This record gives sequence, C-alpha cells and structure tokens, in this order.
Amino acid sequence: MWEYSEKVREHFFNPRNSGPLVEANGVGDVGSIQCGDALRLMLKVDPDTGIIEEARFQTFGCGSAIASSSALTEIVKGMTLEQALAVTNQDIANYLDGLPPEKMHCSVMGREALHAAIANYRGERWRDEHEEGALVCKCFAVDAVLIEDVVRANNLDTIEEVTFYTKAGGGCAACHEGIEEILAKVKAERPGPGEVSPPIRPIAPRPAAPRLTLVQRIKKIEEVLESIRPMLIRDNGDVELIEVQGRNVYVNLKGSCAGCMMEASTLGGIQQKLVEALGELVQVLPVSYMPTAQA
Repeated sequence: MWEYSEKVREHFFNPRNSGPLVEANGVGDVGSIQCGDALRLMLKVDPDTGIIEEARFQTFGCGSAIASSSALTEIVKGMTLEQALAVTNQDIANYLDGLPPEKMHCSVMGREALHAAIANYRGERWRDEHEEGALVCKCFAVDAVLIEDVVRANNLDTIEEVTFYTKAGGGCAACHEGIEEILAKVKAERPGPGEVSPPIRPIAPRPAAPRLTLVQRIKKIEEVLESIRPMLIRDNGDVELIEVQGRNVYVNLKGSCAGCMMEASTLGGIQQKLVEALGELVQVLPVSYMPTAQA
C-alpha cells in the first residue's frame, strides 16, 4: 500500500482552488478521462504585470492527481509567467512532502497543464497534436517529447521510472523498446568524463504490497455505505453502490439526496469514510460520471 504524506492527504480531502474560473485568460487541458487522468488548469493573469492573480483547477483522477493540482495552484499564485515556467514537477512533489514513486506522473501532469495554460494565454500553440511517428505509448497517448523531457528533468534510468512519471509503458508494453531508445539517447548525453554510459539496467521485480482483493474492497465499500444509509434514509434519501473502477467508486444518490444542494458534501463525507476504511485514496463520484453511463 502506498504511503501518503499528511500534506497529500490534506490537499486531497480539502483541495484548494477547485472549480471553474470564469475570469480565466489562460487555460491548459492535459490528459484524458479515457486514460484515467485529466486536468484543466485555469489562470487569471494580469496583462500589465504578467503576474498570475488566480489559479483554479478541475481534475478527473486519483487522490494524488487532486492533491498535485491543488498544490500547483497554491505554488503559482503571485508568480510571474516566467517564474511559473520554471516550476518543475519535483517542486510540486516537494510542496506535498513527496509523492509515492508510482504517483509522480500526477506532478508531471500538473507541470504540463501549467505550460499549456501559459501558452494559451500567450496565444502560442502548445504541443497538443502528435506528429506522425511521435507517439510512443498509444495506451496512454504519451509522445517522445514528453518522455525525453521528463527523463532529463528527473534523471530517470529505467522503463519502470518512466512509467511512474508519465504512465508510458504501463499498458501493453509494446512501447518498451521505444522508451529504451529514448533512455539510451539521454543517458549517452549525460556528462561522465572518461566513462562509457552504463547499459540500461533491467526492471527489478517489485515485491507486491499486501492489498485488498476487488471482492474485499467491494465488501468494505458496501459495509461503509450500509452504515451511512440510515442517516440518509431519515432525510428521505438513500445511496447505492453502482460500480468500482480502480480508485473510482460510482454511487447513485436517491430521493432527496439526488440533485440536492448538499450533494457534493454528501459525496465528500462518503469518500472520507471509504478512505479511512480502505486505507487508500479513492474518489466517490455520481453514476452520471461513469465513462460507460448511458444517457
């Protein structure tokens, strides 16, 4: 089970600057719901000073994605655009007192969204379209430019590390050869007087951490929901579990809970109880957010 810092938990449970920004004049969209993570970063930039006066985000993803996005908005507010462009994914992780290696791609997504938003403000074309042959990982739509950039910035050495930081290589593995070529290219450029670049070390098998099976997770989720239902029923509402997809738990709010002004608060309360019961970060979403939900 992954270990999360207190700051990650704090920004997950109480994200800063979440929601739309009507006055935004710079917007960056990265990722995709189909690939599991998506982030929209919105900036309000003072055109006279170039200072970021406000930053807000909307994200679809895991707890680390929410925490990283929240942290990013706090970091860049008050910065000039040039200062913001110097923010690295490691700066985001450091702000949160670290992220599990497997979740570093969330900080990279934040940095990408920041660059995209600034490019949008400046009226510049950000690299949002893949040229022929540039897409390395088709499973997660990760191109060679991003992989090479992240390998350099974070001094990565293995396919496993590339997967942690970009998700590339975490699907069908067909792109591993392409990732190895990029790793070899970047490693050959690293300074090492009188030394030959060492070969790319193989990915060592990682010991599997004890985790609940899907059946065990669903059982615990149902137990938590059953403990909550009496309170909702007293207010003429109810909740039922619809689906569990990875770390997303989809529920159906019924009766007075459906469309209620307190719906977000109800979902947040359920989410907190599930995180405590499961010992992991999950996101509770209404059934309407399911990718396969029928109209």
